[in-house]
This record gives sequence, C-alpha cells and structure tokens, in this order.
Amino acid sequence: MATVLVTGGMGFIGSHTVISLHNNGFDVVIADNLSNSKTEVLNRLETITGKRFKFYKVDCCNKEELRKVFEENDIDSVIHFAGLKAVGESVRMPVEYYSNNINSLLTVVTLMNEFGVKKIVFSSSATVYGESEDVPFTEESPLGTCTNPYGWTKWMLEQVLRDCSVAYPELRVCLLRYFNPVGAHESGLIGEDPRGIPNNLFPYISKVAAGTLEKLTVFGNDYDTPDGTCLRDYIHVCDLADGHVRSLNYLATQSEGVSVFNLGTGKGTSVVEAIKAFEKACGHEIPHVFGPRRAGDIPVCYASTDKAREVLGFEAKRTIEDMCSSCWNWQTKNPQGLPED
Repeated sequence: MATVLVTGGMGFIGSHTVISLHNNGFDVVIADNLSNSKTEVLNRLETITGKRFKFYKVDCCNKEELRKVFEENDIDSVIHFAGLKAVGESVRMPVEYYSNNINSLLTVVTLMNEFGVKKIVFSSSATVYGESEDVPFTEESPLGTCTNPYGWTKWMLEQVLRDCSVAYPELRVCLLRYFNPVGAHESGLIGEDPRGIPNNLFPYISKVAAGTLEKLTVFGNDYDTPDGTCLRDYIHVCDLADGHVRSLNYLATQSEGVSVFNLGTGKGTSVVEAIKAFEKACGHEIPHVFGPRRAGDIPVCYASTDKAREVLGFEAKRTIEDMCSSCWNWQTKNPQGLPED
C-alpha cells in the first residue's frame, strides 16, 4: 500500500482528499500546522473512514520538523496543499503569503529529493490565469497576469516545480489548477470552516441562510452576463478530491516531467443562480443586496475540462444543487463550525 504525505491535510480540500485516498487504497500521513484547521478534523475523519490517520502537527516551512515525517514514514508521493489561501488577505499581507507559500514548497521538495520521493501533486489555482477574459481557460491559456499575491505565489510555485523537474529528471509533477471548490462531505461531518468572516461566497451564503450574518452583498450586477453578476466555475470538493486520486494514479504511469490539469465543471454559474440554488436547498429566501464591483473581479471564469476528461478520466459528477445541499447540511449540523482546540 503506497503511502501519501498530504501536507495541509486537515484543511477543507485536504481533509476531503484524505477520505478519497483512503477509499482508493492509499495509506495516508497528514502534516498540518493547524493555522487554518482544527484537530477535531482528525476525529471526524476517523468517524467517516474508521481509520485513525497518522498526523504530525508541523509547519512545512520548518525543515527539521518536516524531516521527522520523512524519516518515520516510507513516503511514496506527496500531495501539497499547505499554504495560505485567502485572496483579500494576501493583498494586506503579501510578505506572509510569499514567505509561507514559497518556503513551504521549497522545504517539501528539498526533503523529497533527500529521501528519494519522486511524485508530487501540487494544489494550484485558476488565479494563475489572471484577468484574461478568453474563456474557457485551457491548460495552454496565457499565464502571469495575476491580480493578487496569492495568485502570484501559485504562479511562482508552478515555475519552481517546472525548474525542479529539469534539475531532477526522475521527478514527476502534476499541477492541478482548481476553479472554485465548494460543498461538503455527505456526512456533514467535515466542510469549509473559515475563521472569522468568510472570504468566499458559499460559506458566506451559508451563514446568511442560517441567520448568523444579516445579508449577502453581491459585488456588481452590471457585468456583460445573462443576469449581470459574475459567472464562476464551482466544483464540489468531493469531485475535486477524486481528481487528486486520479492525478496520483496518472503520475504512477509517467517516468518524468510536468503535467497540468484544470479541475472544474466546464461551465459557469452566476452569483444570482448560486443564491437561488441555495434558497432551494435551505427552503427560504437569502437576504442579499447589490453593491459596486470589486477590484480584480473578471466577469466570466470557467474551465475547459477536456484534458482532464481525456487524460485522467476525470469528470465532475455533482451539480450546483448538490453543492448547495451539502453546504447546508454541513452548516445545520455545525452551526458554530468545528469545536476550537
């Protein structure tokens, strides 16, 4: 049984991917500093899978801490999620984002090289495509017009891994460019649990629907789209987790090099459509108002999913209705989020 190190494995996408890896026969080791997650996730994962995963509370920027993980486990491959991820926060805290996100990957790759680990799946983002309006985005779409420090870290780290694949010819890299992960596990035991006021649409809608927040402000309703609001490619986090497993299996068939895949649904959903779908899931109206456009937002952003379908055999199965109902299930079962450590 191959052992996968999942850095940031206690977070939103990481924890769902741990379940998918376990269900597909992988042994999983988790490394996470808990800066954006809680130890209760480990208990919830055990309830869902029946397995207590080996967990190290380490900062992936700390080489000596992380070295212990490599020393104590026969790691076959790495899925690297660990990193700061809030777009708005990255604008306010660029030094922290560049320092954390870049150093954590450099440390991981250094130790992979030291311990002979040859496969890595990297958590990238559609933010690397920047402000281009030439949709759908394909894996060959132009890069390097990022609009915030978070996006630039992803762009830079993709280049780091490309350079490493040249320097270390046996290294196999898969860059996964996510679009907008939402939803929660069907059990309602794990889901997106942001600290403080949510930065992303669906956690915010969830809290408005629950009455925790008063109303949702929609940024702009005068875009050149069918209802005037931005279109985004939302993908269920459980579909996204499946994409990581397929990527890992694909790397096992490769001998070298870098592969890039978009993970999305291939279609856009507007903010208004998302609100209506969530109203259907929760059974009541969601108070919302329209505000001015937000700087850096592009009208339409969705993925071309042809390559992932043809090469990985990956296709997102869950609908926007599935995403909303699973979000609401998570919200109602965990109105205050997960218990604090």
